[in-house]
Amino acid sequence: MKDTLAHEASVSKTALMINLGCPKNEVDAEEMLGVLAERGYTICADEDGADVVVVNTCGFIQSAKEEAIEAVLRAVERKRAGRYGRVIVTGCLSQRYGFDLAKELPEVDAFLGAGQMGCIADVADHVLNGEGLIFQVQPQAHHRWLTHVNRVRAGAPWSAYLKISEGCDHTCTFCAIPVMRGRHQSKPLARVIEEARRLCEEGAREINLIAQDSTQYGLDIYQRVMLPELLRRLSEIEEVRWLRLFYCYPSRLTDEVIEAIAGLPKVCAYIDMPLQHSDDELLRRMRRAGNAESYRKLIEKLRTAIPDVALRTTFIVGFPGESIAQFQRLIDFINEIRFDHVGVFEYSAEEGTFAANLANTVSAHEKRQRRNELMKLQQGISLKKNQEWMGRTLTVLIEGCGGPPYLRSAKGNSWRRGRTFRDAPEVDGLTFVRNCDAEPGEMVLVKITGATAYDLIGEPDRRQVKD
Repeated sequence: MKDTLAHEASVSKTALMINLGCPKNEVDAEEMLGVLAERGYTICADEDGADVVVVNTCGFIQSAKEEAIEAVLRAVERKRAGRYGRVIVTGCLSQRYGFDLAKELPEVDAFLGAGQMGCIADVADHVLNGEGLIFQVQPQAHHRWLTHVNRVRAGAPWSAYLKISEGCDHTCTFCAIPVMRGRHQSKPLARVIEEARRLCEEGAREINLIAQDSTQYGLDIYQRVMLPELLRRLSEIEEVRWLRLFYCYPSRLTDEVIEAIAGLPKVCAYIDMPLQHSDDELLRRMRRAGNAESYRKLIEKLRTAIPDVALRTTFIVGFPGESIAQFQRLIDFINEIRFDHVGVFEYSAEEGTFAANLANTVSAHEKRQRRNELMKLQQGISLKKNQEWMGRTLTVLIEGCGGPPYLRSAKGNSWRRGRTFRDAPEVDGLTFVRNCDAEPGEMVLVKITGATAYDLIGEPDRRQVKD
């Protein structure tokens, strides 16, 4: 496609990115912006006047699909009103429903499937040339790593997501990710290291490793799990202060992986490990590896090897057939384990999954009630977990100004907000620091003096401050 293009470098072209969904989508969006910038597009944030608008969609669950469709419809309306030039739809929704969307929305100029970030500039050039609908969606999703990554960052420079693999080989009955993202594919280790160095050159101090299953990293291309080696290599980068690991699959958290997390000071004592449920029968029907007892043993092993480890997990309520007794077992399990952070999803039937064919025996009202009950339970647990840190000193990555909104006295410019190793960006709590003048991106030692269900409050430890 590229060989057919002959654009003058002097022609001014602008592009706007509307990104939806998870951090993995954020990385894809930044990579596409990088490809467009290298082609000569000016990246703009103005909602009006862009020559090309890319809507990078999510299609993970029903609510995400609805949000994505609304975003595409808004883009189409703006195009009709002359506020946008061309509209390109990319990402999971395009991969999964592109054919249907193309029939329903002829105003969309192009559909680009998941994992094809390197094609975005060619597609943009073609739609600007008025060459008709461009439909580039593969029947089977297949991720294509860019040989040269030059991301245009959209987030804070001091914290960056780094995708180490894409796709998933698990066959969970509730999940459509393998349909939208394809089989598991690891990014070659050398490319991960190169990208991490580039991110650090641009100011990153925290590198957040993301994938559909981080603990499977390297198995496909090196025939062995390479996550421990990757963590060691990344720890050697001088500018890296924190490495944070997301999306660990419980059955793949091996002793070697645990030892690497425990033994490498730059790797945060933070494990994001979705368990989905604790009832053995439901776990079998979900096709999840492990059971409540294996989860208990794994968590005990983690807490023994990493005493201060922060554990985040997610659960699904309302899976077909979830009885009151099974839900009660989940309540008991959460009470017993006392996770630091818990997310709860209401089950939604996803097309193309095995579970979508099962009778949906739990009403929407009951799902919402069960979710609310778990979140209320976790609130009390989180408060007690946070209170255990009072009187201790933690390193805080400062991210902005301002005190907690629930404290009337927290006014003026002497407050800062940030995060400790226990809190991942965007999904976990904050630490508010009074009498602090640190700038965003700086790391300071903070003595914890207060705690709420979600946040910590403290003051700088004046004995030593980390640069």
